[in-house]
Amino acid sequence: MQDRTSDQEIGSQFDVIIIGAGISGMYQLYRLRKLGLTVRVFETGKDVGGTWYWNRYPGARFDSESYSYGYSFSEELLQEWEWQEHFSAQPETLRYLNYVADKFDLRKDIVFESPIKSASYEKAENLWLVTSDKGHTSSARFLITAIGPISAPTLPNIEGLDSYKGEAYHTGNWPHEPVDFRHKRVGIIGTGATGVQVIQEVAKTVGHLTVFQRSPNYCAPLGNSAIDEPTQKKIKASYPEIFKRCSETHGAFLHKADPRSAFDVTSEERQAFYEKLYAEPGFGIWMGNFRDVLVDKRANDTMNEFMARKIRERVTDPEIAEQLIPINHGFGTRRIPMETNYYEVYNQDNVKLVDLNEEPIRSITPLGILTESGEYEFDIIIYATGFDAVTGSFDKIDIRGEGGRRLKDKWSDGPKTYLGLQSAGFPNMLTLVGPHNAATFCNIPRCIEQNVDWVTDLILFMRDQNLVKVVASEAAEEEWTEHVLETAEKMLFAKVDSWFMGINKNLAHKRKRRFLLYAGGSPAYRERCNEVAADNYRGFQLE
Repeated sequence: MQDRTSDQEIGSQFDVIIIGAGISGMYQLYRLRKLGLTVRVFETGKDVGGTWYWNRYPGARFDSESYSYGYSFSEELLQEWEWQEHFSAQPETLRYLNYVADKFDLRKDIVFESPIKSASYEKAENLWLVTSDKGHTSSARFLITAIGPISAPTLPNIEGLDSYKGEAYHTGNWPHEPVDFRHKRVGIIGTGATGVQVIQEVAKTVGHLTVFQRSPNYCAPLGNSAIDEPTQKKIKASYPEIFKRCSETHGAFLHKADPRSAFDVTSEERQAFYEKLYAEPGFGIWMGNFRDVLVDKRANDTMNEFMARKIRERVTDPEIAEQLIPINHGFGTRRIPMETNYYEVYNQDNVKLVDLNEEPIRSITPLGILTESGEYEFDIIIYATGFDAVTGSFDKIDIRGEGGRRLKDKWSDGPKTYLGLQSAGFPNMLTLVGPHNAATFCNIPRCIEQNVDWVTDLILFMRDQNLVKVVASEAAEEEWTEHVLETAEKMLFAKVDSWFMGINKNLAHKRKRRFLLYAGGSPAYRERCNEVAADNYRGFQLE
């Protein structure tokens, strides 16, 4: 059962306030409580889980191996919990996070159903004042954001959105009750990673499904399966090796890039290697490919040809197959959706693909969706239209630093951070999985633990040195932001429009193209963070 916090407690002063009770917020709470600090977490949802609380849509599941995704900080937890599948589905993942919350008694310090409306830094008191949407204000020396990189859902910018009379759902804000698709006419807008997952699941039971696609993606087989007892025992005995390998790879996944170039081998050897990756489970085809596939267009083109051939082999109608092959980006330059029989969905008689480049949507109507070619009537419309990624969740909160400057205004032309963990002018505010942080382009829990451990060590250092204020210097912020952008320019995805670059065509407001992640890799990022800490937190002004 959830603990309920009184209004008096809500309005109290704490050492630390954390916004968000997802994977990062829960672990940060655990670490800070161990230091004996008073901590309060404010969470919008009715319970813990973050991404896995909200994204309950059919087909939602890991694309990281389950045993590489869970927390690593507790050996007891690792041995107690048994993942049922190699790539866990959302219900099991949420059960896991509830199990963690129960095991470590985390809920007693979490205020649920409490979206944060504003957070302002008061210089005279060196405190953050944090106000919920209910008008309750609390204060703390430190403010830590744990709000997630994909937690601000975006509905499409289409006329008539509110006029529709049927059932309508965004995948990022799915109802807690099951949705029945049997004998229903269903329309889905969006074919990104989320859209792919929900399409292949809805197609199993739907009466008729219409998929509205603007840009197809290169999708790769997930290769999921149940974990049998011998494998379960092997996993539990192998956790040190599993986490060590994750710490050594670019994206903290189990998959490490092949050191060869795509042109170090013959054409036959290259095709055989691609076939091997395609047949193996997980992100190996993205993260374990030839080292130059994501940086050299010629190498990338060899992968594009291979993936296009696979799509043509799996989709029986040649015309539909061509519509499902991307022409505006190369393999891996956008996030790779992992799928299970996704392409086979389009072989079903009760599934129709609408190419929005040829047949644009004019409006949403009371009965369904009106395109240039006519009206489609639906019982249910699903919006798989993504998120205002990375910075969108910050924009939803009125965050004001020194001199009352709004973070949203500071980041209007793109985020500026130091290590992706702080922004100059916002003292004592630390951003877990923030923009320009390796955790945004990572097997997230692995990088979350690095973020949380580093922030915890900083706060401990400050306590031991009788320091009460930390703020990134302008010079350090400028140097890091430049480094982030220079690193991104080496990658092909910097030349492609995607949420990596702050682009979501569903947003009503157009944004300047800017890189939001950190592409230098988890090991390099961790090394840089450790160097900064070892040098008395170089680049931070400590008072």
